[in-house]
Amino acid sequence: MGAFWFVELGILTLFLQAFNPGSSEESKCLPGFNSEMYIFKVERNHLQSGRRLGKVVFDDCTSRTSFLFHSEDSRFKVDGDGTLKLKRGVTLHNGHKEFYVSTQSKGKKITVPVRVLHEARHGHHHHHEMTTQPQPGSSLSLPVLNFPKSSGGLKRRKRDWVIPPINFPENGRGPFPKHMVQIRSNNDKEVKILYSITGPGADQPPVGLFTVDKNSGFLYVTQPLDREKKDKYILLAHAVAVGAGKAEAPMDIIVKVIDMNDNKPVFTQDPFTGTVPEASKPGDEVMQVTATDADEEGSANSDVRYTILSQEPQLPSPNMFVINPVTGMIRVNAAGLDRENILKYTLEIQAADLEGNGLTSFGKAIITVTDSNDNAPQFVTPSYTVSVPENKVDALVVKMPVTDGDDPHSSAWATTFKIVDGDPQGLFNVSTGPSKMEGIITTAKPLDFEKNNKYTLLVTVANEVPFAVPLPTSTATVIVNVEDVNEAPVFSPVEKMIKKPEDLPVDSDLVLYTATDPDTARNQKVTYKIRNDLAGWLSINKDTGLIKVKSPMDRESTFVQDNKYSVVVLGTDNDEIPATGTGTLIIELEDVNDNPPTIDERMIKVCNKESSPQLLSITDKDGAGFAAPYTVQLQGSSLSNWTARMNDTKTGIILTLKTMLDSGDYTVVLRVSDNQGLHQESTIQASVCDCKGADVQCIDKAVAGFGLSSILGILGAILLLLLLSLLLLMFLRKRGGEKKEPLLQEDDVRDNIYYYDEEGGGEDDQDFDLSVLHRGLDNRPDVFRNDIAPTMARPEYRPRPANPADIGNFIDDNLKAADNDPTAPPYDSLLVFDYEGGGSEKSVSLSTFLLGKCPVLHTWVCRLKTLSYFISPFVCFGHIYSLICADVGTF
Repeated sequence: MGAFWFVELGILTLFLQAFNPGSSEESKCLPGFNSEMYIFKVERNHLQSGRRLGKVVFDDCTSRTSFLFHSEDSRFKVDGDGTLKLKRGVTLHNGHKEFYVSTQSKGKKITVPVRVLHEARHGHHHHHEMTTQPQPGSSLSLPVLNFPKSSGGLKRRKRDWVIPPINFPENGRGPFPKHMVQIRSNNDKEVKILYSITGPGADQPPVGLFTVDKNSGFLYVTQPLDREKKDKYILLAHAVAVGAGKAEAPMDIIVKVIDMNDNKPVFTQDPFTGTVPEASKPGDEVMQVTATDADEEGSANSDVRYTILSQEPQLPSPNMFVINPVTGMIRVNAAGLDRENILKYTLEIQAADLEGNGLTSFGKAIITVTDSNDNAPQFVTPSYTVSVPENKVDALVVKMPVTDGDDPHSSAWATTFKIVDGDPQGLFNVSTGPSKMEGIITTAKPLDFEKNNKYTLLVTVANEVPFAVPLPTSTATVIVNVEDVNEAPVFSPVEKMIKKPEDLPVDSDLVLYTATDPDTARNQKVTYKIRNDLAGWLSINKDTGLIKVKSPMDRESTFVQDNKYSVVVLGTDNDEIPATGTGTLIIELEDVNDNPPTIDERMIKVCNKESSPQLLSITDKDGAGFAAPYTVQLQGSSLSNWTARMNDTKTGIILTLKTMLDSGDYTVVLRVSDNQGLHQESTIQASVCDCKGADVQCIDKAVAGFGLSSILGILGAILLLLLLSLLLLMFLRKRGGEKKEPLLQEDDVRDNIYYYDEEGGGEDDQDFDLSVLHRGLDNRPDVFRNDIAPTMARPEYRPRPANPADIGNFIDDNLKAADNDPTAPPYDSLLVFDYEGGGSEKSVSLSTFLLGKCPVLHTWVCRLKTLSYFISPFVCFGHIYSLICADVGTF
């Protein structure tokens, strides 16, 4: 197996910083590995357990040769002498494996990267060598990067190896430019080679950061690197043969900036604030502080550890809190937090990198102690004695104030109350008052003095949130004395229902309905009275409560709803201040056959030729058991001219005229019986019209007799009378003007303009004597006057019928009523007008004369005007009558 396996240890020498040989730093020893990175090359991807890979060398500036090494990858083991071995088999999936090896020296952790690299040994694949060789003219040994060997000429060849990066520390102190590595061509012994580099940091920004000596191939850095700005540079190295062109294919150079601990941790906020309940126990988390470090993540340079430096105040213990050095989580370390004594703590926190041994920064954490329910509420008074009247709900019993030492208006301060003993029936209710610091007891149900006149309640108080620590519960005792009050008598039952026939005889016993007085100790007497007996059917014995029938009851009465009649019975005790109780008696009336059936229609109209049958409806107020089916019989002379029979349902009568009668009004008498034989005779007014079939058309005789010739005659008489009146008026005015002087001067324009049809006085008629107008009227009692109150009683008018067939009788009846109604229009009235010059006395005399004549026409014209409300052609006659009789005073 040894022929196929070999190990080639390539050690990448630690990059040395430039220094002056005579400086004091040259002799100073720093503990560390002898290389910035170890590369171990293997020929296969799969490595077996126990395989030895190589050795790492560590110097702690002492004579020690054995150290305790730690491998980041548990599959690799490092012995005390630095030998690297495989604990388990490993497969290099990507052709390489990187991990870190570390050790401790002087309290500091020192790490070095290790790379295990697979490199083939056969065919045209060659490994890329990085060796350490001394440079001519220099005391330093710099790494040398050789261009890959070409398989022929200067042609670029394909490479499958990985070029290890150049690890160079940041923040170098100079002097600059500073050597990094030497680039060499395999052909530098045969031809003159010129070297150059390109890429970021060379000919691209930041330009000139890296330079190369074109003759020797030395690579320099011109200024300090900063990993926090850029942690890696990729350069392209070129080798050109003088006179022969390109000597080597371009080679990638990776410069990895090694992190230095040049950044202090920075707290993410300052100060940190948090809260802790005062009842917290040791180990309870309070808050977390965090700090960041700009150095390389995962390295010791950014590994921050936390420490509490001080606590203020240092009460009750200087170490009330402890901090996790890795996570920064602050926890309670000791018991004794008390918000009522110390409200706030201030902690000074230190954050240090390099696992707490490097650069440091400081911050503060302010912790506020919050209230916990560690104070139980206490009753101000431990016992109460109160009195409450009986029979009251929501009556105030007592208010119980309490105190609490916790933070006011918090859940640990607000209180709740509970009755824990003395109220098994739930007669009382306890609630928290608006201030949250008092308990209020009220009655939840009526108390009964006769059942229990004293209660002893045990009440407890607690907070809205549970106690943070075990605390005793405060209690109070409340003694409630029940006060006796006069209670109203109670009917049993409050609503009593009985069933009785509606025809129960007067003075019959209905029921005994009594009430009992709850105040048994008072031995009071109860008297009774009926209230709300709307029909007045019942009476009650005031001493015994026996209810009797006072007047006949009627199930069909409007006071009965759903066959039930209700009354309220009052029971009153004889206390100094009487109390009254009420009970309701509901009588369900049983129907009896006490109402005969009746016919709804009272008037009908039929033709005397081929008369159509008339359907008459029947109503019976009794129930269904005493109603249909009905029977009907004609009575008297109606038998000879009419026929009557029941319809198919036995609920209606079919009445038919069987004899041709002259037009006119006839009376039909029918006897209708219910199914029990109870009957009643009903009279129907039948108007027989001269027509045929079902098209009944009746003409009112009064209207028919009042023909066109009569109307024209009346109209002509009225016009003639009006003309004569005007002529006589003009004659009288002319004679009066020859004998008397005008009352007013001619130049008064008011005498020149006369106003007619103006009902109301002017300026000169405010003081006038009406007695002149009354001459001749006082001796005429038959003349209606509106200047004095009428003494006749107003007749009753018949309402408009629903049946159009009754309109004729309706008009006749109301005409007669209007003739005897002194208040009906048109009024036979005297109207007062303004004074209009001489001849007034003559005018008045004429008015009196005409007024006496007008009643002659009153009957006819008033009839016509009343008819005009129903017959439109006669409207004009009512108006003519108003002009003559009502406005006669203007003549």
